Amino acid sequence: MDLLYNSLDLAYKSPFGAIKAGQPVRFALTIPYDYGFVQPHLILTKDGGEPVAYSMTFTQCVEQINHFTLTLTLPEVGLYFYYFDLYSDFRKLFRGPLGQASLGWTDGPQWQLTVYEADFSTPDHLKGGVLYQIFPDRFYEGKKNKPMPFADRIYRPDKEGEPYFWPNEQGGYLNMDYYGGDFAGIQEKLPYLADLGVTCIYLNPIFEAHSNHRYNTADYLKADPLLGTNEEFSQLCKAAKQHGIDIILDGVFSHTGSDSVYFNKEGRYGIGGAYHDPQSPYRNWYDFSSNYKCGYRSWWGFETLPEVNEENPDYREFICGKGGVIDTWLSLGASGFRLDVADELPDDFIEAIRTAIKAHGPDKYLLGEVWEDATTKQAYGVRRTYLLGKGLDAVMNYPFRNAVLSFIKGDSTLAVAEQIMNICEHYPAPALHTLMNFMSTHDTERAITAIANEPADGKDRYWQSGRLLGHHHYNYGVRMLCMAYAIIFTLPGIPSIYYGDEVAMQGYRDPFNRAYFSWNSSEHRIRPVLRRLAQLRRECDAFAEGSFEIVSAKCDVLHYRRVGKTQTAEIICNRSSHLIGVTAFGKHTEVNPYGFTVLVEDNPVESCIPLNASLLLTPQQAKEA
Repeated sequence: MDLLYNSLDLAYKSPFGAIKAGQPVRFALTIPYDYGFVQPHLILTKDGGEPVAYSMTFTQCVEQINHFTLTLTLPEVGLYFYYFDLYSDFRKLFRGPLGQASLGWTDGPQWQLTVYEADFSTPDHLKGGVLYQIFPDRFYEGKKNKPMPFADRIYRPDKEGEPYFWPNEQGGYLNMDYYGGDFAGIQEKLPYLADLGVTCIYLNPIFEAHSNHRYNTADYLKADPLLGTNEEFSQLCKAAKQHGIDIILDGVFSHTGSDSVYFNKEGRYGIGGAYHDPQSPYRNWYDFSSNYKCGYRSWWGFETLPEVNEENPDYREFICGKGGVIDTWLSLGASGFRLDVADELPDDFIEAIRTAIKAHGPDKYLLGEVWEDATTKQAYGVRRTYLLGKGLDAVMNYPFRNAVLSFIKGDSTLAVAEQIMNICEHYPAPALHTLMNFMSTHDTERAITAIANEPADGKDRYWQSGRLLGHHHYNYGVRMLCMAYAIIFTLPGIPSIYYGDEVAMQGYRDPFNRAYFSWNSSEHRIRPVLRRLAQLRRECDAFAEGSFEIVSAKCDVLHYRRVGKTQTAEIICNRSSHLIGVTAFGKHTEVNPYGFTVLVEDNPVESCIPLNASLLLTPQQAKEA
């Protein structure tokens, strides 16, 4: 079929993807003369509004192809959806695979056009860098064999032991066992992280809390004493800066712990607290009602996690005001926040958080936890606006993780390319280039487990416990893990390594994906690949803010291109068990089984520098590297 329109091709839509408010956008159609369509219209609908028809202008007929164009300027921020009505024979053009037009009579998928704030900007220094996520209790214990600061904590001297999970008649010990990871341990390992190419550390919650995950905040203004003091955190940030590393924190602002200074249901903090004292200054932070099973609104029904009212002005001031939570931790040296369950925070609250963070400088980073396409996300019946320039800088990029896993596991390569291109096309460029791209987090299976082990499919923790890969599947998993990370490192956004992935740590979901780092691991094949990829990101400007395009997505091969101001990179990934040959930069290139190749050329000069990590290094080679 003739190509009538393709939203991914600059000849048909320019500029690519999302546009700034007030920025002209040009559309073009090329329609064979014998189709008989002479009055095409673009039908544009602002999200929640009525369709508006714009007549396209005939410009020329070349070799029996009619050319039509239309240039629009959209001053209002928001989502727009469009298709083309050809006004003959009731035919219309709707969105097909990879942005191409599909001709039909009935309704079909429309193209999305995201219009974002003209002054939206994100931290430039993060682009081209590498994130590293640390679950603080499980990374490294700098101060050995510390006494537990609270009697109900269980210390784990057996660092290789599996996290506790089993229930018993008292309720078990899930989230009550502590391995002793601390600020001192992270600081001691900064040279290791710098050598890996890390430029930013994301820490899961560090505030005082009474579980090892610390998502049930007890005191927002105080570091958990097992990690260290506020002063020691500040020292960690200063030391990290000397290695060129920023540190961002987890902001859990949708709920607190019931066992906290603010709610104090368990009475750990004296006689006050919102639960026991109607006159408590924190009482209005929470919703108390007999309509709730436990007498108050709680996060997803967990009684230990009372929800806060984010509309409460006292709570907002406490989080966003001078001397508040954000101001305190950024003053201590943090470089930003990741917002837990951002979908459950009101957009105007996120905007207030952004204002508080950017008051410390435009280089400070605001990341949000969103599991879907963040531009089309709806929560509580409302379309979210947090990625249009007034809220988040960027989001955790679960769609890319899902796409990479789909490719690794043998799903349609074309469908994988479509998943990736949807995000690239929908997201504002400032957000796209600061996305957190990852293969593992504290909320997902470890990457190698997701790649090479059987899926849990809802099976319980007893089934998940101790389930490790056999030798053959493990070696296959390591190879595919390297390719998965190669994709993550070369797609738009910032790659993130979940602590321990670089030594192929295994584990299904919480708590098995949160084991203590395997510092005695003999796995030496992955780190050299990650180091080289990190180096490539530093040296090639195509990976910081370069454009993205799919070259080919067929069978077992995904081939894409990044184009920067001075350099262009082509990435070819081969998930098959046989050697394949492709053409890149006009030259024949071979890619090994289960391997990838990255080729870089200077834009004005043809000089090709290959990175071929499809052959994994031996332990001896890894040591030499």
